[in-house]
Amino acid sequence: MRNKILKSLFLFGLVITLALGNANGALAASGGRIGGGSFRAPSSRTYSAPRTYAPGGGGYYPSPYGGGFGGGFGFPFLLPFFGFGGGFGGLFTILIFIAIANFLTQSFRRVGSDEVVDEVDYSSNPPVSVTRLQVGLLAGSRDLQPELNRIAETADTNTPEGRAEVLQEASLALLRHPEYWVYAGSATQQGRLSSAEGQFTRLALAERSKFSEETLSNVNNQLKEAAPKAALPAADGSVDNPTKLITEGPGEYIVVTLIAATLGNLQLPQINNSDDLRQALRTFGAIPSERLLALEVLWTPQAEGDTLTADDLLAEYADLKMV
Repeated sequence: MRNKILKSLFLFGLVITLALGNANGALAASGGRIGGGSFRAPSSRTYSAPRTYAPGGGGYYPSPYGGGFGGGFGFPFLLPFFGFGGGFGGLFTILIFIAIANFLTQSFRRVGSDEVVDEVDYSSNPPVSVTRLQVGLLAGSRDLQPELNRIAETADTNTPEGRAEVLQEASLALLRHPEYWVYAGSATQQGRLSSAEGQFTRLALAERSKFSEETLSNVNNQLKEAAPKAALPAADGSVDNPTKLITEGPGEYIVVTLIAATLGNLQLPQINNSDDLRQALRTFGAIPSERLLALEVLWTPQAEGDTLTADDLLAEYADLKMV
């Protein structure tokens, strides 16, 4: 009986020790961050045909052919040319019908092509998708961290085009290391422009809070980098290799998080295997700049020699699936 009680107490103490160890160790890894964007609606764009002025008080008339002859030239003026077999009127009739045929041909080509041009009415509070994509990789993919560092140090995060390039480069960096993919997960929240910023900020803060510190960041073109940690003193009191970090052992995992707020409905595939993850990364990397409102690219660990253990990953990224 006494042995059973002692065994139970020992097991209870072991569970408490492991729990406390995970709670303290889960925030042990440094993090990198690239971000920027704006949820303010841009000025609306309007499209109208060129106009020409018709003398004699007739006002303005739309002219899809860039001007007129002898005053405003529109479709009603085609009718007088019918019935004339040649001369000046017949020539203009032929030219006009060639222009109409060319206009219709180009219109049908645009409709039939893959290019889709959507007009966004910002005054109507358009739909916005806030999407998070996370990838957990084995720490053997050490080339990934310098690549993300380079993107952070050179990126223009203050323009839509620069942010779209960051998202594309980060997606490509992950696509280049499929042999190290271990875990992945995605989630999308649909909402309206008025509430999208709050959703985006909550997601970003939740991920940033998992870092012990942000040792490299480029947000809205504000580049910040933490100083390397000092080395531990040797037994004789001297400092052995001042550039060496305290933690020298390689980490076990690297986790990269992509968060994007995009106009419209962005749908990522349900990630159950590496093919799904590959398709999701390609979809993320192809988001055009005019649709990308804001983004965050986060990765941990960032500092050289820092670690993210299996316990850390299970504690902070428990929702990721093995791929």
